[in-house]
Amino acid sequence: MAKPSKSQMRYLNRGLSQPGGKLPLFDDHGQEIDPRTIRACVKAGWAEPWFANPLKPEWLVCRLTDSGRAVMEQYDGAATVSAD
Repeated sequence: MAKPSKSQMRYLNRGLSQPGGKLPLFDDHGQEIDPRTIRACVKAGWAEPWFANPLKPEWLVCRLTDSGRAVMEQYDGAATVSAD
C-alpha cells in the first residue's frame, strides 16, 4: 500500500472524526483543499466521491473509504499529521 503524502494525510485525517467519514473542502485556516490532493486520494482508493453539490459543481465532496481508514491506521496518521 502506498504511503500518503503529508497533505494527503492531513486531508484524510479530518474524515476520521466526521459522521460518515465526510472529508473537508477547506483546511483549518479556511483555505480550499487543493483539488489535486483530493483527486490523488480518490485515485488511490482512500476517498470516494460522496455526492455532487448542485450549487458548486466544481467542488468534489468526498468521504473516507475503508482503505483510507486502513492507510491512516497503518501509518498512524492521527499521531503523525500536524498542521503547517
